[in-house]
Amino acid sequence: MLVETDKTPAYNIHTFRRTIWAFYRTQKRAFPWRETADPYEILVSEIMLQQTQTSRVEQKYEPFLKRFPNVETLAGASMAEVLAMWQGLGYNRRAQALWKMAKIIRDEFCGVVPNDQEALVALPGIGEATASAMRVFAWNEPAVFIETNIRRVFIHFFFAHATTVADADIMPLVARALPRKRAREWYSALMDFGAHLPKIIKNPNHKSKGYAKQSRFKGSSRQTRGLIIKFLLTNGPSTTERIGKETKDDRLEKILANLTEEGLLVKNKKRYAVIS
Repeated sequence: MLVETDKTPAYNIHTFRRTIWAFYRTQKRAFPWRETADPYEILVSEIMLQQTQTSRVEQKYEPFLKRFPNVETLAGASMAEVLAMWQGLGYNRRAQALWKMAKIIRDEFCGVVPNDQEALVALPGIGEATASAMRVFAWNEPAVFIETNIRRVFIHFFFAHATTVADADIMPLVARALPRKRAREWYSALMDFGAHLPKIIKNPNHKSKGYAKQSRFKGSSRQTRGLIIKFLLTNGPSTTERIGKETKDDRLEKILANLTEEGLLVKNKKRYAVIS
Protein backbone atom coordinates (compact mmCIF):
# COMPACT_ATOMS: atom_id res chain seq x y z
CA MET A 1 0.00 0.00 0.00
CA LEU A 2 1.31 3.44 -0.87
CA VAL A 3 1.68 6.01 1.89
CA GLU A 4 -0.62 8.99 1.39
CA THR A 5 1.01 12.41 1.06
CA ASP A 6 -0.17 15.74 -0.33
CA LYS A 7 0.60 14.38 -3.78
CA THR A 8 0.07 10.64 -3.56
CA PRO A 9 -3.14 9.13 -2.16
CA ALA A 10 -3.00 5.52 -1.03
CA TYR A 11 -3.73 3.11 -3.87
CA ASN A 12 -2.74 -0.50 -4.06
CA ILE A 13 -0.53 -1.41 -7.03
CA HIS A 14 -2.09 -4.86 -7.32
CA THR A 15 -5.61 -3.40 -7.39
CA PHE A 16 -4.43 -0.91 -9.98
CA ARG A 17 -3.09 -3.68 -12.20
CA ARG A 18 -6.32 -5.65 -11.94
CA THR A 19 -8.34 -2.58 -12.92
CA ILE A 20 -6.21 -1.90 -15.99
CA TRP A 21 -6.16 -5.53 -17.13
CA ALA A 22 -9.93 -5.87 -16.67
CA PHE A 23 -10.53 -2.83 -18.85
CA TYR A 24 -8.09 -4.06 -21.49
CA ARG A 25 -9.69 -7.50 -21.75
CA THR A 26 -12.97 -6.01 -22.91
CA GLN A 27 -12.05 -2.68 -24.49
CA LYS A 28 -8.58 -2.96 -25.99
CA ARG A 29 -8.05 -1.11 -29.24
CA ALA A 30 -6.86 -2.74 -32.44
CA PHE A 31 -4.07 -1.06 -34.40
CA PRO A 32 -1.92 -2.49 -37.20
CA TRP A 33 1.29 -1.60 -35.34
CA ARG A 34 0.15 -3.84 -32.49
CA GLU A 35 0.12 -6.79 -34.86
CA THR A 36 3.87 -6.69 -35.43
CA ALA A 37 7.07 -6.88 -33.43
CA ASP A 38 9.26 -5.99 -36.40
CA PRO A 39 11.63 -3.27 -35.11
CA TYR A 40 11.51 -1.24 -38.33
CA GLU A 41 7.70 -1.27 -38.43
CA ILE A 42 7.57 -0.32 -34.75
CA LEU A 43 10.04 2.50 -35.41
CA VAL A 44 7.81 3.89 -38.15
CA SER A 45 4.77 3.75 -35.88
CA GLU A 46 6.53 5.42 -32.96
CA ILE A 47 7.68 8.35 -35.08
CA MET A 48 4.25 8.71 -36.69
CA LEU A 49 2.51 8.64 -33.31
CA GLN A 50 4.55 11.50 -31.88
CA GLN A 51 2.06 14.34 -31.29
CA THR A 52 -0.42 12.75 -33.70
CA GLN A 53 -3.78 11.10 -33.10
CA THR A 54 -3.99 7.36 -33.68
CA SER A 55 -6.87 7.83 -36.14
CA ARG A 56 -4.62 9.85 -38.46
CA VAL A 57 -1.74 7.39 -38.13
CA GLU A 58 -4.05 4.48 -38.97
CA GLN A 59 -4.72 6.04 -42.39
CA LYS A 60 -1.05 6.46 -43.24
CA TYR A 61 0.82 3.62 -41.51
CA GLU A 62 0.14 0.71 -43.85
CA PRO A 63 0.43 2.71 -47.12
CA PHE A 64 3.76 4.06 -45.89
CA LEU A 65 5.04 0.55 -45.12
CA LYS A 66 3.80 -0.73 -48.46
CA ARG A 67 5.86 1.97 -50.19
CA PHE A 68 8.85 1.63 -47.84
CA PRO A 69 8.69 -1.94 -46.44
CA ASN A 70 12.15 -1.94 -44.85
CA VAL A 71 15.12 0.17 -43.86
CA GLU A 72 16.80 -0.22 -47.23
CA THR A 73 13.88 1.07 -49.31
CA LEU A 74 13.34 4.04 -47.03
CA ALA A 75 17.04 4.91 -46.93
CA GLY A 76 17.22 4.67 -50.72
CA ALA A 77 14.24 6.93 -51.35
CA SER A 78 14.42 10.67 -51.92
CA MET A 79 13.26 13.13 -49.29
CA ALA A 80 10.51 14.23 -51.66
CA GLU A 81 9.21 10.65 -51.97
CA VAL A 82 9.11 10.26 -48.20
CA LEU A 83 7.38 13.60 -47.66
CA ALA A 84 4.79 12.72 -50.31
CA MET A 85 3.83 9.59 -48.37
CA TRP A 86 3.87 11.55 -45.09
CA GLN A 87 1.28 14.10 -46.19
CA GLY A 88 -1.63 14.31 -43.74
CA LEU A 89 0.45 13.49 -40.66
CA GLY A 90 1.92 16.94 -40.11
CA TYR A 91 5.23 17.82 -38.47
CA ASN A 92 7.21 17.04 -41.62
CA ARG A 93 10.48 17.21 -39.72
CA ARG A 94 9.58 13.80 -38.28
CA ALA A 95 9.56 12.36 -41.81
CA GLN A 96 12.94 13.93 -42.38
CA ALA A 97 14.26 12.45 -39.11
CA LEU A 98 12.89 8.99 -39.99
CA TRP A 99 14.57 9.19 -43.42
CA LYS A 100 17.87 10.14 -41.81
CA MET A 101 17.50 7.32 -39.28
CA ALA A 102 17.05 4.81 -42.06
CA LYS A 103 20.28 5.93 -43.69
CA ILE A 104 22.20 5.67 -40.41
CA ILE A 105 20.73 2.25 -39.62
CA ARG A 106 21.59 1.03 -43.12
CA ASP A 107 25.13 2.39 -43.06
CA GLU A 108 26.13 1.90 -39.43
CA PHE A 109 24.01 -1.03 -38.24
CA CYS A 110 23.84 -3.16 -41.41
CA GLY A 111 20.14 -2.38 -41.79
CA VAL A 112 19.22 -3.73 -38.33
CA VAL A 113 17.43 -1.37 -35.94
CA PRO A 114 19.53 -1.25 -32.74
CA ASN A 115 17.89 -2.35 -29.48
CA ASP A 116 20.28 -0.50 -27.20
CA GLN A 117 18.90 2.59 -25.43
CA GLU A 118 22.00 4.67 -26.03
CA ALA A 119 22.17 3.75 -29.72
CA LEU A 120 18.49 4.53 -30.21
CA VAL A 121 18.72 7.92 -28.49
CA ALA A 122 21.67 8.80 -30.73
CA LEU A 123 19.41 8.54 -33.79
CA PRO A 124 17.82 11.81 -35.02
CA GLY A 125 14.31 12.42 -33.72
CA ILE A 126 14.47 9.89 -30.88
CA GLY A 127 14.54 10.86 -27.22
CA GLU A 128 14.65 8.74 -24.09
CA ALA A 129 10.89 8.06 -24.05
CA THR A 130 10.69 7.01 -27.70
CA ALA A 131 13.78 4.81 -27.31
CA SER A 132 12.20 3.11 -24.30
CA ALA A 133 8.91 2.66 -26.15
CA MET A 134 10.84 1.09 -29.02
CA ARG A 135 12.43 -1.42 -26.65
CA VAL A 136 9.03 -2.26 -25.15
CA PHE A 137 7.04 -2.71 -28.34
CA ALA A 138 9.73 -4.22 -30.56
CA TRP A 139 11.47 -6.48 -28.03
CA ASN A 140 9.09 -6.66 -25.03
CA GLU A 141 11.79 -5.26 -22.76
CA PRO A 142 10.59 -3.84 -19.40
CA ALA A 143 11.74 -0.28 -20.06
CA VAL A 144 10.10 2.54 -18.10
CA PHE A 145 8.66 5.52 -19.94
CA ILE A 146 5.81 8.01 -19.87
CA GLU A 147 3.67 9.41 -22.65
CA THR A 148 0.45 11.40 -22.52
CA ASN A 149 -1.99 8.50 -21.98
CA ILE A 150 0.22 6.78 -19.42
CA ARG A 151 0.68 10.06 -17.54
CA ARG A 152 -3.09 10.53 -17.48
CA VAL A 153 -3.70 7.09 -15.96
CA PHE A 154 -1.19 7.47 -13.13
CA ILE A 155 -2.31 10.98 -12.24
CA HIS A 156 -5.92 9.75 -12.10
CA PHE A 157 -5.21 6.80 -9.82
CA PHE A 158 -2.34 8.00 -7.65
CA PHE A 159 -2.50 11.80 -7.56
CA ALA A 160 -6.20 12.53 -7.16
CA HIS A 161 -5.59 15.22 -4.51
CA ALA A 162 -2.53 16.82 -6.08
CA THR A 163 -2.62 20.14 -7.89
CA THR A 164 0.69 19.78 -9.76
CA VAL A 165 2.42 16.51 -10.65
CA ALA A 166 5.87 16.14 -12.20
CA ASP A 167 6.89 13.17 -14.32
CA ALA A 168 9.60 12.51 -11.73
CA ASP A 169 6.79 11.76 -9.26
CA ILE A 170 5.14 9.35 -11.69
CA MET A 171 8.14 7.38 -12.98
CA PRO A 172 8.72 5.29 -9.80
CA LEU A 173 5.08 4.20 -9.89
CA VAL A 174 5.31 3.26 -13.57
CA ALA A 175 8.34 1.12 -12.70
CA ARG A 176 6.59 -0.53 -9.72
CA ALA A 177 3.45 -1.37 -11.66
CA LEU A 178 5.25 -2.79 -14.71
CA PRO A 179 4.84 -6.59 -15.18
CA ARG A 180 8.34 -7.31 -16.41
CA LYS A 181 7.41 -10.24 -18.67
CA ARG A 182 4.38 -8.56 -20.24
CA ALA A 183 5.71 -5.07 -20.89
CA ARG A 184 4.37 -4.75 -24.44
CA GLU A 185 0.83 -5.72 -23.54
CA TRP A 186 0.85 -3.76 -20.28
CA TYR A 187 1.78 -0.49 -21.92
CA SER A 188 -0.90 -1.04 -24.57
CA ALA A 189 -3.41 -1.54 -21.77
CA LEU A 190 -2.29 1.64 -20.01
CA MET A 191 -2.55 3.65 -23.22
CA ASP A 192 -6.04 2.33 -23.95
CA PHE A 193 -7.25 3.18 -20.45
CA GLY A 194 -5.63 6.60 -20.73
CA ALA A 195 -7.28 7.29 -24.07
CA HIS A 196 -10.65 6.38 -22.52
CA LEU A 197 -10.38 8.58 -19.42
CA PRO A 198 -11.11 11.99 -21.01
CA LYS A 199 -14.36 10.57 -22.33
CA ILE A 200 -15.68 10.06 -18.80
CA ILE A 201 -13.85 12.62 -16.59
CA LYS A 202 -11.95 15.89 -16.85
CA ASN A 203 -8.52 15.28 -18.34
CA PRO A 204 -6.17 14.50 -15.42
CA ASN A 205 -3.19 15.75 -17.43
CA HIS A 206 -4.22 19.31 -16.55
CA LYS A 207 -2.38 18.58 -13.29
CA SER A 208 0.84 17.69 -15.07
CA LYS A 209 3.68 20.11 -14.37
CA GLY A 210 4.56 20.06 -18.06
CA TYR A 211 1.01 20.44 -19.34
CA ALA A 212 0.57 22.90 -22.18
CA LYS A 213 -2.48 23.21 -24.38
CA GLN A 214 -1.53 22.83 -28.02
CA SER A 215 -1.70 26.09 -29.92
CA ARG A 216 -4.40 26.58 -32.53
CA PHE A 217 -3.49 24.99 -35.86
CA LYS A 218 -5.57 27.16 -38.16
CA GLY A 219 -3.60 30.23 -39.16
CA SER A 220 -0.43 28.95 -37.48
CA SER A 221 3.03 28.73 -39.01
CA ARG A 222 2.63 24.93 -38.71
CA GLN A 223 -0.29 25.10 -41.11
CA THR A 224 1.64 27.27 -43.55
CA ARG A 225 4.67 24.98 -43.40
CA GLY A 226 2.46 22.05 -44.34
CA LEU A 227 0.80 23.98 -47.15
CA ILE A 228 4.19 24.93 -48.60
CA ILE A 229 5.44 21.33 -48.62
CA LYS A 230 2.21 20.07 -50.14
CA PHE A 231 2.21 22.80 -52.80
CA LEU A 232 5.82 22.15 -53.83
CA LEU A 233 5.33 18.40 -53.96
CA THR A 234 2.38 18.91 -56.29
CA ASN A 235 3.62 21.79 -58.42
CA GLY A 236 7.39 21.48 -58.36
CA PRO A 237 9.92 24.29 -57.93
CA SER A 238 8.19 27.63 -57.42
CA THR A 239 8.94 31.24 -56.66
CA THR A 240 8.06 32.99 -53.41
CA GLU A 241 5.35 34.91 -55.25
CA ARG A 242 3.69 31.76 -56.58
CA ILE A 243 3.86 30.05 -53.19
CA GLY A 244 2.47 33.19 -51.58
CA LYS A 245 -0.66 33.07 -53.73
CA GLU A 246 -1.36 29.64 -52.23
CA THR A 247 -0.49 30.31 -48.60
CA LYS A 248 -1.49 33.97 -48.16
CA ASP A 249 0.73 34.29 -45.09
CA ASP A 250 2.67 37.44 -44.21
CA ARG A 251 5.31 35.26 -42.51
CA LEU A 252 6.05 33.41 -45.74
CA GLU A 253 9.64 34.55 -46.31
CA LYS A 254 10.64 33.70 -42.75
CA ILE A 255 8.95 30.29 -42.95
CA LEU A 256 10.63 29.53 -46.28
CA ALA A 257 13.99 30.48 -44.77
CA ASN A 258 13.37 28.19 -41.80
CA LEU A 259 12.36 25.26 -43.99
CA THR A 260 15.48 25.78 -46.08
CA GLU A 261 17.71 26.00 -43.01
CA GLU A 262 16.17 22.78 -41.67
CA GLY A 263 16.99 20.97 -44.89
CA LEU A 264 13.42 20.35 -46.03
CA LEU A 265 13.65 22.81 -48.92
CA VAL A 266 16.39 23.92 -51.29
CA LYS A 267 16.54 27.30 -53.02
CA ASN A 268 17.91 27.54 -56.55
CA LYS A 269 18.06 31.13 -57.76
CA LYS A 270 14.51 32.39 -57.09
CA ARG A 271 12.78 29.03 -56.81
CA TYR A 272 12.16 26.76 -53.86
CA ALA A 273 11.81 23.00 -54.09
CA VAL A 274 11.53 20.06 -51.73
CA ILE A 275 15.00 18.65 -51.23
CA SER A 276 15.60 15.51 -53.27
